This record gives sequence, structure tokens and C-alpha cells, in this order.
Amino acid sequence: MNNKTLLLIDGNSLLFRAFYALPLLHTREGIYTNGVYGFLTMFNRVTAEVQPSHLVVAFDMDRKTFRNELYSEYKANRGETPEELAGQFKLLREVLTAMNVSYVEMQGFEADDLIGTLSKQAEAADMETIILTGDGDALQLVSEHTKVYMNRKGITDICVYDPAAVVEKWEVPPEQMIEIKA
Repeated sequence: MNNKTLLLIDGNSLLFRAFYALPLLHTREGIYTNGVYGFLTMFNRVTAEVQPSHLVVAFDMDRKTFRNELYSEYKANRGETPEELAGQFKLLREVLTAMNVSYVEMQGFEADDLIGTLSKQAEAADMETIILTGDGDALQLVSEHTKVYMNRKGITDICVYDPAAVVEKWEVPPEQMIEIKA
């Protein structure tokens, strides 16, 4: 990798995965922390490995996006976020702020929309990009300059996808992954 590496982290995806991978943990005051703990475990492991020059965590701002305007049934079957998880989003943002880690969120867009935009901008600036996510939609972003670190199970099982790995697993190049998902 060159000396300019951007690590983009899908905050929603990893927090959800960590929450469901670990037993409920909470402070003495009853504040649930298992999702944040698992997120930080993945965060620390990957940042130590990648040693990025730039780092951003992306979050969904809320459930309504421009896609809901286009298709009212978009993600309509999704259940409510469990109460034990809901408060951990705010807690994670507070922890990231205390760690001086930048995060982005934008009304009307999902975290993966922001990650897609930032990864393409980084590629245009000749930066290597690593996307840490549990969302297979990110595989369409894989290129010679962009890899996806996909959280598969728990908080330690991470698979690295470059263009060859996408072709090996799915038998199509990354830019055709959107067709497989459709």
C-alpha cells in the first residue's frame, strides 16, 4: 500500500453485528455496552493491521432515505432496533469523539451511500481504501485501490476481498456485484 490509506468503517453494520455476536453487557448503571465493546474490538484490530493515514466511521442518520421516496416499501419489513442496542449508537459516537475519530452521517443517506462516495473520492485522489463492514453491498466498490474487509461472523472472523477474491467467490467482477444483488 502507498502511504495514503483511508479506512472507512460502516458504523451501523458493525455495531449491529457486535451487538448480536456478544452477550448483553452493561455498566453498573445499567447502560448496555456489548455492541460498543465489540465494535471497538474490531476497530482496534483492523486499525492496528491497516495503520491508515485517514479514518472515517459512517453512520445512518435515521431510517428514512431518498430510497423511501422512490420506493415506499424500501426496508419496510425491518423490525425496530432493540432497546438494548438503540442507546449504544449515541454512546459509540461519544466514544469515537473522545478518541478523536471522525464520523459522518447525512440526512437522507445510509452509511453505505457515504462510504461509496468517499471511497470513489479517495480512489480519484490515488489513495488506497479499506472498507470495514458486514454489508455485502460494499463488494461492488472493490477495485485495484479498494479492498473490503467483511465481517462474517462474531467479531473476529473477517475476510478480505480484493478483485480476485470477489471473482473467486461470486464468479463475477466487483462492478457486476450490483447485478447479483438485484
